[in-house]
Amino acid sequence: MIDQRTAPYAALLLRLALGVMFLAHGFTKLLVFTLPGTAQFFASVGFPGWLAYPTTFAEIGGGALLILGVMPRLVAVPLTLLLAGASTVHFGNGWSFSNPNGGWEYPVFLTVAAAVLALLGDGKLALVKSPAAK
Repeated sequence: MIDQRTAPYAALLLRLALGVMFLAHGFTKLLVFTLPGTAQFFASVGFPGWLAYPTTFAEIGGGALLILGVMPRLVAVPLTLLLAGASTVHFGNGWSFSNPNGGWEYPVFLTVAAAVLALLGDGKLALVKSPAAK
C-alpha cells in the first residue's frame, strides 16, 4: 500500500537527489573534462562525440529542473533514457561500480530511480506540475 501522506515527500527527496546528481555529472563534463574532452570520451566508447554536448546540457538543465520542481515527472522520462544509454558503457565492466572503468550497478540504479520518479509523480514543493499529475 502507498502511504498517500508521505509519498509526495518521498518523490521530493528522490527528485532532489537525482537533480543534484545530474548537476554534478553535467558540470563535471563541462568544467572538469571539458566538452571536447567529453566528446572524445564518448567517441572512445562508441557513441558519436557530438552527443557529449546535448548530454551535458540535458544533465545540467534536467538537474536544475528537477531541483526546482518544474514538470519533474516529464523531465524524468528523457533523463531515464539518457541514463539507460550511459549504463550501456558499463555493462562489460561487471556489477560493482568499484571495478575498473566502473561496473553497471550505479548507472542502472540511477536509471531505475529516474523511472520511479517518472512513475511516482512530481512530489511536494514542485513549482510547475507535470500535465500528467493530478
